[in-house]
Amino acid sequence: MGAIRRTTAAAGMLAALSLTACAPQPPSSPTPSLQQKAVTLASGLDAPWSVALVGDSALISQRDDGNVLERTASGELRTAGTVPGVVSGGEAGLNGIAVREIDGIRWLYAYHATDDDNRVVRMPLRGEPGGLRLDTSAVEDLVTGIPHAANHNGGRIAFGPDGMLYITTGDAGQRERARDPGYLGGKILRVTPTGDPAPGNPFGTIVYSLGHRNVQGVAWDGDGILWASEFGQDTWDELNRITAGGDYGWPDHEGIAKAVDAIDPVAVWRPADASPSGIAVIDGTIYIAGLRGQRVWLFDPSHPDEEPWVAAFTDDYGRVRDVLAGPNGKVWLLTSNTDGRGDPREGDDRLVQPEVREG
Repeated sequence: MGAIRRTTAAAGMLAALSLTACAPQPPSSPTPSLQQKAVTLASGLDAPWSVALVGDSALISQRDDGNVLERTASGELRTAGTVPGVVSGGEAGLNGIAVREIDGIRWLYAYHATDDDNRVVRMPLRGEPGGLRLDTSAVEDLVTGIPHAANHNGGRIAFGPDGMLYITTGDAGQRERARDPGYLGGKILRVTPTGDPAPGNPFGTIVYSLGHRNVQGVAWDGDGILWASEFGQDTWDELNRITAGGDYGWPDHEGIAKAVDAIDPVAVWRPADASPSGIAVIDGTIYIAGLRGQRVWLFDPSHPDEEPWVAAFTDDYGRVRDVLAGPNGKVWLLTSNTDGRGDPREGDDRLVQPEVREG
């Protein structure tokens, strides 16, 4: 996802939404005085998981059927192709996607499940925006053997400002191994665009950080700092500042533990208020998509102890899977209501552009 910047005032939105300053746990039911409406950019999506921009087009991955859809600048929704070999079930399937041009070839990178593992593959992305297509005749396996389970599969991939590909994995139910540097589950991985261990990795392998339960969001701020959102178990979801070789404590610690053997999160939320997935950094503010929380949290990392955590886009869209800055500089949200979870919006998954104004 990279360092996403725009000139419109995210800071102004944060100020408009501001509440009284709060301690490590933000308020669960903020009531900012806003009127909200939305432009639907794409509808009728089936378990969408990730969005990658290519020019004025947006590619959308669908977890359960392995399809990659293109939403064109004119508003058309078309199928760019199907990632081969996707096996879906539970939280597994086709998860994160990313796009990178290397030596004149545009590549689509994808994280997906098979019968045996989760893996990262890439394939050429042919054509131009408005007519993009996956070249499935030239699929390359980059990283294989990532643990696979019905739950806790991680799945977000993004290129960092260093040009390396970052991959988030879940513990895949083997929680006791999340802190084991020899196990690929419960980690953030860092590889070259061709899947090799990235130069400078702390263990000489593809592992970059460890002790994670289930990371589903990564983004970089303007200073190149890597931030990651992480699902907690019963007590705390987390926003972590990631450092090379950092151990974030799972399963021995959840939330702010002040332990000598782990790095504490910068911010925490109750799972019912967050269950964070995709994140983006827009004008220095971190936007954090909430699934169970059915909202987007805003967090200013430059003033973690002084500025409030703020909830935006509440109650309008149901479960929010991903958030990004669209090509027009507006905030885009990807909803995740296909699997129901008892929500009345089941089957109503969309890519939307919220418009916010003071009430």
